[in-house]
Amino acid sequence: MPKPPEAPVSELPPRAGRALSYVGSLTPHLFVPSRERPVRAKARQLAADTQVMPHSHPWAQVAISTTGVIRLTVDRGTYIVPPSRALWIPPGVEHAVTMVESADLRTLYFHQPRGRCGPGALGGATDRAEQAAWRQCRVLEVSDLLRALVREMPTAPDDGRPLTPAELLRERHLSALIRDELARANAVKLGVDLPRDKRLRHLCEAVLADPTRHETLAAWARDTGASPRTVARLFRQELGSTFTQWRQQVVLAKAVSLAASRRPMGQIAAELGYSPSAFSAMVRRALGQPPGRFLGQQRTPA
Repeated sequence: MPKPPEAPVSELPPRAGRALSYVGSLTPHLFVPSRERPVRAKARQLAADTQVMPHSHPWAQVAISTTGVIRLTVDRGTYIVPPSRALWIPPGVEHAVTMVESADLRTLYFHQPRGRCGPGALGGATDRAEQAAWRQCRVLEVSDLLRALVREMPTAPDDGRPLTPAELLRERHLSALIRDELARANAVKLGVDLPRDKRLRHLCEAVLADPTRHETLAAWARDTGASPRTVARLFRQELGSTFTQWRQQVVLAKAVSLAASRRPMGQIAAELGYSPSAFSAMVRRALGQPPGRFLGQQRTPA
């Protein structure tokens, strides 16, 4: 078994009483995207509490779990990705992927021409702001069409049977539709920023593991040995937010993870320490949309 990583991007705490098992990134050199094959796909079944160890690629990547919830961690943040969402990872970003639940993990690799970034990088011109947005990790809504397209993509490695000309042509058609669907997808703020300060990082990881364990910053601060005033100052300095604002993002991410298990809204609210009405009000205030839409339990209006 590979040695657990020691870098800052290492795993966040698994569920209570569970240890992580570690696997490699599954021969990415056998799925290199190119101008001729601009989107390559891999499929992998992974058990809960498995982590794909930290790695990076010179190409862009999209992680989609068709079943199960996954969590992706980078140096300064973590993202919860249920089946109703996908995560865009720009080229060169080191990341670790943890299975919150047993997952059918689909990975898409995207060819990115020099100086360009995004699913539409092979197409026409895009403005500077749009390019900048795709140079960051982004959680995206997944349409039924996108999910179906991903399932249809060939997943054979380069050391297997070569695709026939007809199969290659079909892959190119699927790739074009996938890139178009991703470019149209709405971004959803499901990321949780993480600090560099070791004391604050320890506190943040404890909140991520169990966000309802304490109700006040003072109670959380006691676990770190730092004063509440020091912790509050570190949140402002390192994360540009208050503890309450940051913890709200953790609660929203946890809600998405619970919703993926098809739990009713009232149960999700209760597990997160809210009444149903208070939870609905919090989601609307934070995101400007009803909980059902945010949690993927109701369709986006056409």
